[in-house]
Amino acid sequence: MILDSEVIEHAIDEAIREDVGRGDLTSIALIPEDAQYSGTVRARQDMVVAGLGIAERVFEKLAPTANVKILLEDGVQVKPGADLAKINGPARDLLTAERTALNFLQHLSGIATLTRTYVDEITGTGAVLLDTRKTIPGLRLLAKYATSMGGAKNHRLRLDDGVLIKDNHLSVAGGVAEAVTRARKAGLTDIEVECETLDQVRQSIEAGADSVLLDNMPPPVLVEAVAIVAGRIKTEASGGVTLKTIRAIAETGVNYISVGRITQSAPAIDIGLDWDSE
Repeated sequence: MILDSEVIEHAIDEAIREDVGRGDLTSIALIPEDAQYSGTVRARQDMVVAGLGIAERVFEKLAPTANVKILLEDGVQVKPGADLAKINGPARDLLTAERTALNFLQHLSGIATLTRTYVDEITGTGAVLLDTRKTIPGLRLLAKYATSMGGAKNHRLRLDDGVLIKDNHLSVAGGVAEAVTRARKAGLTDIEVECETLDQVRQSIEAGADSVLLDNMPPPVLVEAVAIVAGRIKTEASGGVTLKTIRAIAETGVNYISVGRITQSAPAIDIGLDWDSE
């Protein structure tokens, strides 16, 4: 996934406004204006890198005369102690930028790292990991970029990015057949229906859905659902998927597995900016 520069700029500007306010009182009071700083951005735990370019842009905005050298590419898996970037320049400006730059890098690398863990669990099954819309408001594009760095496939970006008929849609519209019919009449394509029962899977196929989301079905039921579909449409398993359960789910033969927790619950990665004394 390639990030839109406007999206990056907006996210960074909002983060800087939130963090810096009227200025960094501590750095201004303690650090001489001509003081220079040289440091290394360093991993402190196993991680998949994501967001180095965004961190670099933060430093560029707040310390425009500084030199930032990115040492690795996003998507690379590293060990504790790995150097990610080198920076040097005006100490005041770099220390003002430090927290915002690291916030982006830690959050996005956390998402990428957790995503890679899930991807590794289903290696060899043929199933593909999907992300979801369960993201922190305002950071969805960045979060989905991070999942792609971890090896997941991006699912719907926004509500206008695909058709997913969920349980509440079915309740209001009057059932599977009526919902799919209305979607077709509206000129919509690539229609996916959320199914909580095997009967709904059958109804979705009969109604002409293009794929089914199999919601909170245990593996034995997923096996039945995949048999009913028999390759005619795509299948996606979702709901309550964890690292302990995803392998068994993948081995049922579903095409996709969507996991909200890779963006919703990913812990930040421990990354530091360490002073280079010499």
